[in-house]
Formats: sequence, C-alpha cells, structure tokens
Amino acid sequence: MVGTQLQTRRVATARSAGDSDVLVLRDVRRVFRQGRGEIVALDGVTLAARGGEVLAVVGPSGCGKSTLLELVCGLQQSDGGSVSSPPAVLMPQRDLLLPWLSAVENAALGLRIAGHSRSSARETASALFDELGLGGFHDARPHELSGGMRQRVAFVRTLLAGKPVLCLDEPFGALDAITRSEMQDWLAGALAREPRTVLLVTHDVEEAVLLADRVAILSPRPGRVLDVLAPEMPRPRSRTDAGVVALRERALRALADGARA
Repeated sequence: MVGTQLQTRRVATARSAGDSDVLVLRDVRRVFRQGRGEIVALDGVTLAARGGEVLAVVGPSGCGKSTLLELVCGLQQSDGGSVSSPPAVLMPQRDLLLPWLSAVENAALGLRIAGHSRSSARETASALFDELGLGGFHDARPHELSGGMRQRVAFVRTLLAGKPVLCLDEPFGALDAITRSEMQDWLAGALAREPRTVLLVTHDVEEAVLLADRVAILSPRPGRVLDVLAPEMPRPRSRTDAGVVALRERALRALADGARA
C-alpha cells in the first residue's frame, strides 16, 4: 500500500513537471498599514515557476521574501496584481516539532489531521524516512535530534502535506555553517527523489545557486525583481563548480547594485 501511495505521488508530480507555468505572480503589490502611514513590502513583482521547478528568491532582510511565500500559500492577500498557484504548503524557518511526539509522529501529523489512522499515517511517514536517510530515527523525540535532523523531519512533514507546491522559508537559516552545507546537499537529493514545484526563500546566494533552477533577485524594500538568473548546470551541483561560483558572483553584484540604487 505504501509503495503504491509513493508511486502515485510520483506519477502526479511527473505530470505536473510536464506543464508550463503552474505558479504565476503578476505585478504583485503588498502594502501594510501602520497608523496613518503605510509600508510597501512588494511592488510590481512578476515571477513564474514551471511544474517541478525550484525557484529561489534572494534579497536583503525586509524586502518582502517571506510575505511573497505567504501570498502564494494564501495566508495573505495581495493589494494589487494577481497570484495564481496550485495548493501550496509553507515550511517555516523553525521546525515547530511537537516535543511529546516521536520524529515519525511529527512527520505524520498532517496525515493524522487529514483523517488517516495512526498506523496508516505512521506507515506512510516511515517509508519516506527510510527513503530520505532518516532510518533509525523514527522513535526519537525532538530533543534527541540535532538541528539538521529536526529540519529533515520538518521537511518530510511538509512533503506529506500532499501539496504540489512547497514554499520553504529560510529552511536552514538557524543552522551552523557545516550543518547548513550538509543540509543543502541533503535537500538536493531529497528533491531529486521526491520532486515538487518549490519556491525557496533564502538570504544565502550560494544556497540559491546550488539548489534552484532559477534565482530571482529582489531589491531592498519595496521588493522588486532586479534580475532572474538561470544556472545552466544540472542539479545537483557542486559549490566548487566554476559555473556555480560565477553565478554566485553575478547574484552578489546584482544585490549590491540594487542596494545602491
């Protein structure tokens, strides 16, 4: 049964990957009112992602990156333009694991809420644990896991939400540099095994270039698209690859030029 469920999910994903643009933002504007004034977070953002594509968004703090994810997930409404997306699920920076549940029960939480039995939810989550290098950690409590392992569990929970679009908000931002590097490699492998359309927000330019099919550069607030870079190297990529290094430098220059504008 579990094998059939996983195979069905992959078939649906493969069909999605054959589509053109499945996630489209057109001239999106978002304004927050404060007293008698207002803060323009996003101003005229136009982006699109194809089925199965990883689109990264990088930019300085406060440029509206997280707001963009919440718009796609339907947690906020835009003040102008349009957002068109299949159902999307948000993975925030903090793992938000429940301390009284085991790792696999945390990963299966969305399935339980959706009405699956405890045994069925656990079986489905356990299969992904084994696939994605979490075997042996099924019954560990969150306090027994490293930061990187907790993020792996949170990512499996996000996958099991069953949404065609994953919105990842600085998923490794709280990790140390070594663990972050390991998790970037792990995520690249996980997405190769379980492909989805992904909108990845990060302040780490190298992370974006390593993981994404395209990288959108946002300006300081109000967020506007300065450039969209398209790495020509297939995923997964090496951080020492000359193409990765060159594209990282181009992205950093675009961010610096945007800050001076």
